[in-house]
Amino acid sequence: MRPDQEVIARWTGSAPYWEKHHQVIRQLFAPVTEALVQDAQISTQHQVLDLATGPGEPALSLVPLVGPRGKVFGVDAIPEMVAAARRTADRLDLKNAQFEVAFADQLPFPADAFDAVISRFGVMFFPAPIDALREILRVLKPGKKLAVAVWHLVEQNPFFYSMSRVIDQHFEPTPLPSDAPDAFRFSTPGKLLELFREAGVEAPSERLLQFKINTSTELEDFWSLRIEMSEKLREKVNSLSSERLAEVRRQAIESLREYSTARGMSFPAEVLIVSGTKRRST
Repeated sequence: MRPDQEVIARWTGSAPYWEKHHQVIRQLFAPVTEALVQDAQISTQHQVLDLATGPGEPALSLVPLVGPRGKVFGVDAIPEMVAAARRTADRLDLKNAQFEVAFADQLPFPADAFDAVISRFGVMFFPAPIDALREILRVLKPGKKLAVAVWHLVEQNPFFYSMSRVIDQHFEPTPLPSDAPDAFRFSTPGKLLELFREAGVEAPSERLLQFKINTSTELEDFWSLRIEMSEKLREKVNSLSSERLAEVRRQAIESLREYSTARGMSFPAEVLIVSGTKRRST
């Protein structure tokens, strides 16, 4: 199975859970959405493209911002994710949100179509990121901006490691190739920025966003949320015996306790926001 097929298979299995937890996930990553809006300079009446939109975020969050005379398009390679996004848009009666199945390096849009392009935690999973960046530049209007969010170093993000380290202790380590599609593929500062330069993005920049991942989900319920969000974690815990699973769950919940508050869970988090501009025609 090719790497892109593996990624598609993984996220296809996660689609029902991401739709189930749509509102919670929107809350978790709201500060990242705000940073993308700021760096892509999204405003009213804009035509905006959201790459790897999943079940519709952050595309759906942008609809009030662009207003009735603007439009938000969300694309994802996973048909089940796109179907979930469409269901939400229909339920909310959002006429200016449209969702399509598409790969980031083969976008079904004409050149110079968008006032802004964003992607929240998507570029890490693109089979050919530099081809995707060049395709983004094709559909972006000259002088307009693209902005993407990728996770910073895993050790700076307990939302991930607090549970995964506990679970991983019960399995043989399987090191990933340095450029394998993975959440932390571009966690090293400067790595994605260099691809921006290579793709021809004008004035590329990178900034570190430090924020809190907050959710009203209570401590013991967070175990289920996190497992359902991650195909890798689900696969591992499903392979454990009931006795081993009970012990792993106990250990994981104990590791999460320091992030539990009276209002739910709160994790310090760090993300890299990489942005730039499409050159104006000369």
